[in-house]
Amino acid sequence: MALDGIFIYSILEELKYKLLGGRVEKVNQPEKDEIILCIKNNRKNYKLSISSSSVYPKIHITDKNKPNPLKPPIFCMVLRKYLNSSRLIEIRQLDTDRVVFLDFESSDELGFNSIYTLIVEIMGRHSNITLLRQRDNFIMDSIKHITPEINSVRSLLPGIKYKFPPTSNKLNPFCFSKNEFKIFIQNRLKYIDKKFFSTVFTGVSNSFSKELFHRLESLNLCENLNIFDETSITILYSFSSSTFNKLKNHEFYFISYKKDGKMKDFYCDNLTYLKDYEESHYTSPSKLVEEFYYEKDRADRLNNRSSDLQKLININLDRCNKKIKILKENIKDSLNKDIYRVYGELLTSNIYKIKNGCSHMRVQNYYEGNRYVDIKLDSNKTPSENIQRYFKKYNKLKKTEKAARKQLNIANEELEYLNSVMTNIKNSDSYEDIEEIKRELMSAGYIKLKKSKARKNSKKSRPMKFISSDGIEIYVGKNNLQNDYLTLKFADKRDIWLHTKKIPGSHVIIKNFGNVPDKTLEEAAMLAAHYSKAKGSSKVPVDYTNVKNIHKPNGARPGMVIYYTNKTLYVDSSIPPIEQEK
Repeated sequence: MALDGIFIYSILEELKYKLLGGRVEKVNQPEKDEIILCIKNNRKNYKLSISSSSVYPKIHITDKNKPNPLKPPIFCMVLRKYLNSSRLIEIRQLDTDRVVFLDFESSDELGFNSIYTLIVEIMGRHSNITLLRQRDNFIMDSIKHITPEINSVRSLLPGIKYKFPPTSNKLNPFCFSKNEFKIFIQNRLKYIDKKFFSTVFTGVSNSFSKELFHRLESLNLCENLNIFDETSITILYSFSSSTFNKLKNHEFYFISYKKDGKMKDFYCDNLTYLKDYEESHYTSPSKLVEEFYYEKDRADRLNNRSSDLQKLININLDRCNKKIKILKENIKDSLNKDIYRVYGELLTSNIYKIKNGCSHMRVQNYYEGNRYVDIKLDSNKTPSENIQRYFKKYNKLKKTEKAARKQLNIANEELEYLNSVMTNIKNSDSYEDIEEIKRELMSAGYIKLKKSKARKNSKKSRPMKFISSDGIEIYVGKNNLQNDYLTLKFADKRDIWLHTKKIPGSHVIIKNFGNVPDKTLEEAAMLAAHYSKAKGSSKVPVDYTNVKNIHKPNGARPGMVIYYTNKTLYVDSSIPPIEQEK
């Protein structure tokens, strides 16, 4: 579910308790739409994460570390200029809407105190972060610039006055009278349903509205409710004010709901309509939000970061498939090449019978039991020229077939390589993995090398390390460069090498200090299947052999090897493998 205004209210109460009065020590912008403020308060350091992602916008305290770009973005530099060493003096919310104001007090160049407001709008694809100078309401900068071409009603650009988002006509759940409630529902609603509370009150999500409607049903208060009836209005008003007063007084229950091992929903109050879900309780809304969004947000960002690479690979895959199709057609057309050689030889043996100007010649085919066959001739050519025409056609098709088979092998190898790269991209779990695959594609010639110097501080990702149930080390490559390193340099010739049979995937190495137990071999095979294109399938064939039986041909692409004297194990890749060692 998306963060609604009431859950944001619960987060802001935590921020007020931990951050108010603190000083900004650092400002970082690890993503183009996310900032992290390092705030020190009461001798403790906190990291406030604020994201304006169109998919997962949020604000909360985090303990995750994210790598920062080598060159900070302009918005980050603006925040550093005005917010570094400033003091957080106020945290506000626009009613119970998804708009948050963080007031910072700092000194300008002349030593005068100024107040700057960081406005966080958590509104889906319209989410934004804006720095405002409070004394004149001027925008210093926004993380997303909204021009009149994008939004003709409301622009967000440096140097112009800030304009608030359109106000909601709904009621504030923490401040409404019975008369306001009565007028609103009588004028706007015709019946009560699951969206009743989200329609009436600001900051109430459809999920929480569904929960409140479920509570009404559980209390048998929904029967014969007529919103135009005074009694019904009294019941609804009493129920609503009682529920929201508890939340206003910070009676929160931070809880998440899981099904099949995945977190499906969360809130700052019980969602009793989720009966068959596994519940987990939290003491902090920030930890709850981070656990719910972190993996989803990271996966989404990794997918965005790798989208250009995936597009590049798909283009080359299409090219390879088209090339393979053409080559196969050429080979198919060449299968009848021998008939032209036979015709040439038959005409040669009967050249004395061929007359100039003949359009065909009937001869005995001594290759097929002396059966007679009609051979077409070009009446404008001499007998000798007609014979050479058939031999030339035969030789041309023979060369075409030979070249096509050679090119087909090359194309199949490239297709196998590209599929392995695509599998590695989908299995990547960090920006370092994506960058390493990008470098691999540069070395392979799929991406043009830039003249600018490579980033010195770029980190190389390491192969994944696992410990089997028997305490034996298992290593898994994340990309083809790591696969080559693991198999050809890192592994001992006695180690066990595993790979999915004729399926793109990672190289897996079992450190073999003696006989490998069957359980370890099975777990390693499951890892090979899990980190392959067959992930999620059952009965995946995994080949295994000693490293001494692995050979890399000269000129082979990264990750491409040949092997022999192997055995095959069938495993289920849908079963989660053993956990990676941190």
